[in-house]
Formats: sequence, C-alpha cells, structure tokens
Amino acid sequence: MGEIVLVISGASGAAYGVRLAEILGSTARLVVTDSGRLTMSHECEGLTPEVLAKRTGAILESNDDIAAKSASGSAEIDAVVICPCSGSTLGKLAAGIGDNLATRSAIVALKERRKLIIVPREAPYATIHLENMAKISSWGVIVMPASPGFYNLPKTMEDLVDFIVSRILDHLGKDNKLTKRWTGEELQ
Repeated sequence: MGEIVLVISGASGAAYGVRLAEILGSTARLVVTDSGRLTMSHECEGLTPEVLAKRTGAILESNDDIAAKSASGSAEIDAVVICPCSGSTLGKLAAGIGDNLATRSAIVALKERRKLIIVPREAPYATIHLENMAKISSWGVIVMPASPGFYNLPKTMEDLVDFIVSRILDHLGKDNKLTKRWTGEELQ
C-alpha cells in the first residue's frame, strides 16, 4: 500500500486538511503551500505544518522541493488530496502547471492515473472556478466541495468537518466511522 499525498493550500478550511492528516497519520506525505501555512496558522490557533507533522507522524515535504518523493511517478503513492484547494491551485491544475510540489504532485497523479481529490472551499464560485472544476472532473479528478451534510444532525463544528473528511476517506477506500451514515430509514 502506498502513501497519500495531502496538500493543504491557502483556501479557508484548513481544519479539513488538519483533521485528514490526523486520521491518515504516518501514511500521509504532507505538503503545505505558503498560503496554506498562513491560513492554517490563522484558522487553527497558530498551528504550523511542522507541529502538525510531528503530532500526526506525517512526513512533511517542502512545497519548494519538486524533486521530493510526492512528485515522482515511480514512487508508491496511492492518491493525492488537496484539502482545502484554493482557486489558484485549481487554476494551475486546470492549466497543467506544476510549478511547486503541491501542483506537481497533482499533475503526476493525473499522468499516472492515480486518484486525485480536490476539496474546493470557495463560496460563491466564480465562473472560472466552475469551468476549471468541470475541466478537471472530465479528466477523472474527484471534485468534492467542502459542503457538509446536515441529515446526521451535527452538533459541533467537528461534526461538520468530520462529514467531509469521512467522504474523502470513503473515496480513498479507507474505512471510517467519523459520521452517521444515511440508512434510508431516517424519515420513517
């Protein structure tokens, strides 16, 4: 079993990426963009990528290091998840630009036919965002906006975060019990 590259970019919603890192633990190769570092610090009470990596056991790779394992087509990488995915990162992917480790890892995932999941958190979406999402979705990218469900009657912000993280884990083929699943009997 290969590793999962987890990219935290600069969109609001760093809590989603942090929670995913906590669950993936040492199976994650963590890449945080400069904007992701700023957003994580602001939204997660001063948390740094270094502290997150140490706390979770994830391997932290520099976003400037395009020769890192995460950028290799021959490395045993199962998937790349960009969570959250900023509009700028989305635009680079749609244009095929791999100018840093975050975007290079995603472009390599595309060429190697690895699973690539992006979690955009913009609201509202500009037409260019929608066009870029449609474009990369047609290439097989899973586009999973950070839009939590409410049928499980969330009580906390953590419940909302776990809903999205659970869906990401589902698409990575990782069993989880982070959230209550719909059974079809809820309205009976």
